[in-house]
Amino acid sequence: MRAMTQSFLIIGGGIAGISAAARLSHLGPVTLLEAEATLAHHASSRSAALFEPRYGLPPVVALSLASADYLSTANGGVLSPRGLMVIARPEQRALFDEDIAHFGLTELPLAEARAMVPILNRETVAFAAHSDQAWDIDTDRLIQNFAREARGNGAQILTAAPVTAITRTADGWTVTTPKGDHSAQNLVNAAGPWADVVAQMAGLPPIGVTPLRRSMARLPAPGGHELTHWPMIIAAGEAWYAKPDAGALIVSPSEEDPAEPHDAWPDDIVLAEGLARYEAMVSEPVTRLLASWAGLRTFAPDRVLVIGPDPADPQFHWTAGQGGYGFQTAPAASALLADLAAGRPPALDAATVAALSPTRFRP
Repeated sequence: MRAMTQSFLIIGGGIAGISAAARLSHLGPVTLLEAEATLAHHASSRSAALFEPRYGLPPVVALSLASADYLSTANGGVLSPRGLMVIARPEQRALFDEDIAHFGLTELPLAEARAMVPILNRETVAFAAHSDQAWDIDTDRLIQNFAREARGNGAQILTAAPVTAITRTADGWTVTTPKGDHSAQNLVNAAGPWADVVAQMAGLPPIGVTPLRRSMARLPAPGGHELTHWPMIIAAGEAWYAKPDAGALIVSPSEEDPAEPHDAWPDDIVLAEGLARYEAMVSEPVTRLLASWAGLRTFAPDRVLVIGPDPADPQFHWTAGQGGYGFQTAPAASALLADLAAGRPPALDAATVAALSPTRFRP
């Protein structure tokens, strides 16, 4: 039984919107509107798909840790072992020590590091550290699990439904799309890079979220090595990272270049520079790319997610600014969104809830 029935319109069908639809569907009718022809078309389909719960600022870490049990167990779980390795050049000891402290890593003798990742360059890799507390996320399965839960509770999920107008009504909101008008009491802004655009369409001030481009290249397995058990590798200071993926290796320059909201593509020069940094620390040259792509990781000004009702209009709810943490925080972030919408005490501590609230950006 629902203690209180509300209705919700969700704009955005990435992991933020789909997880919100699943949680909010227990409170009342939900309609999700996705502009693209498929769910999770933008950043959610271009994720590195790693669960590293210590990645990010303290409020982000709190969300990630609160999501761990769901990711591990719900619907059979979506995690599989990966591990994390940080490597550094001789002159990068200070950066290396910072990464060890941040990620909770254990420094390794270089011989052990090379046993894990045989392509580490003996001339340029001076330090290595490792933790097994990092896991791959089956992102497609997580999205489908949330979508199945939402639909099971009667939620309507519409794709190819870009929002063209938002109107505040006496009792809620009406959103206009090519597939018709849709109305509900509550509007949920899960629009990723377009989150500020949606707020302005709704007559509310923007928060200042910034989309930052990140590029990725997919390489054949270096030297023909079997990559299944390699950890994710991050160069000190996140100068680049590499991760095994279905028999290949994905490598990112880790850039954060501001961009307008759009269907992103990689910058060839930035990608080449990042691959050169990677190549300098491994023994196998980059001979060809299997594919390349880019995504927009959207951050609030303080790099912490924005979750909850807008103080200017409590029927307008934010779930935005996921940055690079969307999948690993989605279970707890969506649960918090639903708790706040339902007027329930959140499971998260009060300081974390306040740190995530949109009120921090309002005078």
